[in-house]
Amino acid sequence: MTTPAPSTTTTPPAADKPPRAWGRAAQGERRAPGFWPLATVFALFVLFLYGPMLTIFVLSFQGPEGGLTFPMRGWSLHWYHQLAKGLGVVDIGAAFRRSLALGGGVMLLTVVLSVLAGLAFRKKLRGGDALFTVTVASLIMPSIIVSLGIGLEFRLLDTALKGLFEALGWQGLLETFGTSLGLYTSALGAHLTWTLPFGLLIMFAVFNRFDPSYEEAARDLGATPWQGFRHVVLPLIAPAVVGIGMFGFTLSWDEIARTSQAIGDVNTLPLELQGLTTTVTTPAIYALGTVTMVVSFAVMGLTLLLGWALRRRQAARRPQ
Repeated sequence: MTTPAPSTTTTPPAADKPPRAWGRAAQGERRAPGFWPLATVFALFVLFLYGPMLTIFVLSFQGPEGGLTFPMRGWSLHWYHQLAKGLGVVDIGAAFRRSLALGGGVMLLTVVLSVLAGLAFRKKLRGGDALFTVTVASLIMPSIIVSLGIGLEFRLLDTALKGLFEALGWQGLLETFGTSLGLYTSALGAHLTWTLPFGLLIMFAVFNRFDPSYEEAARDLGATPWQGFRHVVLPLIAPAVVGIGMFGFTLSWDEIARTSQAIGDVNTLPLELQGLTTTVTTPAIYALGTVTMVVSFAVMGLTLLLGWALRRRQAARRPQ
């Protein structure tokens, strides 16, 4: 019995292999004639959207002798130090804290009300279509008109309350009462008219694709309605809830028009920033704009991270 001779066939080195084609090139297809015009429009859109942000970011690092435009006259954090010291009589720190507090409150209420409304609209409601239309209609209303209307309503409320206090003889309360316009009253309501419709639309889309058999299985296993929501529904809609929270905060964080006539005698950071554009002629205004942008991008990044963590947790719970 003879042993077969070893094969003399050799495999060419990996470096000799032709490069692998990807996408349309692998299929031998050419791009449609309209691809490049649309790609050009999209590139211009991205440049138009993020170009001003990048410009403001770069100019905020002007040197102490730098101005509001190019060329750069050195690189430093001088204008951020000036911003920390304050810009004239404007208290940037207080405005920053007010914006954070208002954005947090709007985010919380937007999430809670959107989830509750989404659960309620899963069943046929009498007058539900009209209620939905009235809620979403605030998206197409001019923001400044909404702000003026809310401000007028609260001023009428002030007049009514002062008349009531006077009629009841509550002189102490009448003397100390100022206005019902404020951060957590009229401004909060004005911002909810902007954020809540987005939250509702997201939740309606989520529950429109939701499979009720999961809840039915939980009830068959003896779960109470609260247990079914806590352990079945909420984990499934959690990424959408996180997205609604991001929408609520970011839309409130940079809102100007709906805040301007409805906040009373205090200002949020965007309102202060708008006012400073007519009085501040140094790159400190760019430093403030950069801080505002950084907060927005940080919230979006945190949202993406939290959404990724939720998806990973759900994947880990699935049976193999």
